[in-house]
Amino acid sequence: MNDEQLLLFRKILNIRNYSESTIRNYNNALIQFKKWNYRGLILDKDLLFKYVEHLRAFEKSYSYIKNAIMALKLFSELVLGKILKNDYLNGIKRKSSLPDVLSIEEIKNVLDSIDNLKHNAIISLIYSCGLRISECINLKISDIDSTRMLIKIVQGKGKKDRYVQLSHKLLELLRDYYKQYKPKEFLFQGQFKDEYSARSIQQILKKALEKCKIKKKITVHSLRHSFATHLVEQGTDIRIIQEILGHKDIRTTQIYTHISTANISKIRNPFDSF
Repeated sequence: MNDEQLLLFRKILNIRNYSESTIRNYNNALIQFKKWNYRGLILDKDLLFKYVEHLRAFEKSYSYIKNAIMALKLFSELVLGKILKNDYLNGIKRKSSLPDVLSIEEIKNVLDSIDNLKHNAIISLIYSCGLRISECINLKISDIDSTRMLIKIVQGKGKKDRYVQLSHKLLELLRDYYKQYKPKEFLFQGQFKDEYSARSIQQILKKALEKCKIKKKITVHSLRHSFATHLVEQGTDIRIIQEILGHKDIRTTQIYTHISTANISKIRNPFDSF
């Protein structure tokens, strides 16, 4: 695996219309493998197995290992012309853990703590529409349809378009933001380039969480989890939530039925009976 082969791999993925984030993730996975395989051993199913053992030994996550396997299999097929069979790796199981989410009251406190209008609009948009951070960054003014009260998410994950609901409260906030900042193409312009940076959004939320003294393990993506969980708790049909979030598989959406505590909290605990 040399630099020319890595470049060819990126070009092929680009031609095949893979998203920039997927190409970047696969490329990083190959670079990490290349560092581990410093002796330049031939990539075959046995070496792949040993590499997975190495990743497991260092307690890498399920998603990290899965990404590494996918990247190496695809590289072997597209660049080396060799199909890697890894049936014995299909048994790797994801640890059953639920992501932390914020309550509606915590979301309100976070938003109230953000005084900067632009920063508040960004975090409000991500939560109220259940957006991925990349979808927020790539959103253009032309994607906002205030007549139909919809926002078009263009080429989201999986290269698919979808629509999400535009809340009236969010629309008023975005109008106030637009009047003050006057963005030209992208809804949120960056300081030195067209798109706003993901790191800047992460820092906005981090400061707000610290200000609110929230100790949960919360990231920007947790806002999307929180939004979906709140929809479940309000009784929204799971298939509608699937469409809003842009999930291909309903099983991905069903995790929010496990996170939701609405029904659990309504159960009468027998300990309270005496």
